[in-house]
Amino acid sequence: MTIKTGSIMEKTDKKIFLRSLPLFSDLQDSELNELTGFVQFQKKSRYNYIYLPDETSDALFFLIKGIVKTGTHFNDGREVIKSILHPQSMFGEMALVGELKRRDFARAMNEEVSYISIPISEFKPFMNVQPDLSNKVLSLIGKRLESAEDRLEALIFKDARTRIIEFIKDSATKRGRKIGYETLLKHCLTQQDIANLTGTSRQTVTSVLNDLRKSNLIHFNRNSILIRDIAKLS
Repeated sequence: MTIKTGSIMEKTDKKIFLRSLPLFSDLQDSELNELTGFVQFQKKSRYNYIYLPDETSDALFFLIKGIVKTGTHFNDGREVIKSILHPQSMFGEMALVGELKRRDFARAMNEEVSYISIPISEFKPFMNVQPDLSNKVLSLIGKRLESAEDRLEALIFKDARTRIIEFIKDSATKRGRKIGYETLLKHCLTQQDIANLTGTSRQTVTSVLNDLRKSNLIHFNRNSILIRDIAKLS
């Protein structure tokens, strides 16, 4: 799939991108053309916010290029990362289920991001006449809620080391590249990011990673983790 991501994204490119998303894969051309008319192409420089808490929840977003994190901040400034999003991910979806003001932030990570937005005022009526699309949207939202519940259970029932290791294994399973028995996971996360994702501290993440390296279970640097044998990682 080749998508132009310059300052202007042609209607044809928007349609190609939408067609590539499982959410819209079953739409007829006429339906996709109608939806494309509502789509806006946008870009944000690295580390810039796409939206912030208390802003109006008036759009749904789909990531084309780059990596976005969503989360919130405690009153003391500490950050909680709720998700790390890669291309083709949907975000801002709580606007579809009654959210009027954003509770979370969405922020570009270490590179410029490009994405499309669809106004909720246009997307909801479109869903109303597309029951299959509505079911797919509800399924995606359900999976997000299930993932959130899994993370909550992990915070309650699993210790910090287990949460960090499970995060590494899950990330490697989803986005790692197999090299023989080894798995290479490239990422843009700092150790503080990993701590924010796993509900631990940066010092704990550093300690666990160093311990795994001493045990020859992983090798890591700033932008990658090489897992010697994912089945033995514990």
